[in-house]
Amino acid sequence: MGTENKMKHKKESGKRKGWQVVLLTPGIILIIYSTLFTPWNTKELTSNPRPAVGYTDAARRIVTLQAQEALQDMNPICMTQFYTHGQKVERSIVFVHGYTQCPRQFSNLGKQFYQQGYNVLIVPLPFHGLTDRMTDVHGRLKAEDLTAYTDEMVDIAQGLGNEVTIAGISAGGVVAAWAAQYRSDIDLAVCISPALGTEQIPTLLTAPVTNILTILPDAFMWWNPTLQADGGSEHAYPRYSRHALAQTFRLGFAIQAAARQNGPAARTILVVINGNDHIINNDMIMNLVNCWTRHGANLEIYEFEPVLQLPHDLIDPEHKDQQIELVYPILIDLFTK
Repeated sequence: MGTENKMKHKKESGKRKGWQVVLLTPGIILIIYSTLFTPWNTKELTSNPRPAVGYTDAARRIVTLQAQEALQDMNPICMTQFYTHGQKVERSIVFVHGYTQCPRQFSNLGKQFYQQGYNVLIVPLPFHGLTDRMTDVHGRLKAEDLTAYTDEMVDIAQGLGNEVTIAGISAGGVVAAWAAQYRSDIDLAVCISPALGTEQIPTLLTAPVTNILTILPDAFMWWNPTLQADGGSEHAYPRYSRHALAQTFRLGFAIQAAARQNGPAARTILVVINGNDHIINNDMIMNLVNCWTRHGANLEIYEFEPVLQLPHDLIDPEHKDQQIELVYPILIDLFTK
């Protein structure tokens, strides 16, 4: 009888352990899912505005930026570009270039806005515009650098124009989207193909991939694996950092989280989509648009049709597949109407 009782006890104990495993498994899966699939460290990415008090203050801040650039080995065509009418005007515009690009990307378009009466500011993103195109320094870029940069650009623009526009492409489009979400002193935020994610990573997996990339050792990849250092514009970096790319996506997730809770602060938002863009994730852009729309945002969407076969970078005149004679007039009309 003693042996039978022991065997019975073992069976009952085994059953209890089996049920414990069954009950614990969903909890373990939930913990893993919430840990990996929830973007990390996005709540602190908020705005800290310090608007310029008039044109003189704004111009002084720009001079400070230029003095800082003079201490670095900057490519002369990648330094801050300021097209000014010498006083505060009705409209100012800030252009934000893409990741690994520089202000040269927007210089031609910026001059056209200057001719229309705008004060125009194009400042390199942190760690961008250096003479050494093979530098690794842009791997240090963090989402916090982008939010600080955005606040500074919008702050300066307040002293340059009565109405402020911020427009950016790709990573610059994410910057513009963050400004749209947080800055109520923006009259128009233009998000051109914002790089909230990449087409190469499914939407559902973008958050876990972003999280994982932030903790793995960094690696630099060629934008054009065939041409390598000879690929792209001479003023742009030919490689991208996986860490910096993940930080851009991290900022995008911060915007999406905020947009689910609250409507955007900007008065008007224009989202420009390139139907032929096979680099960024257009579905994630529409997810953000839907969040903004649900909160009643004053928002317009414009799509360049796929049949146009525009490149991801539809701004830089030096891109080999560029069609700026088509793109620029449309953008100017959208911005100024």
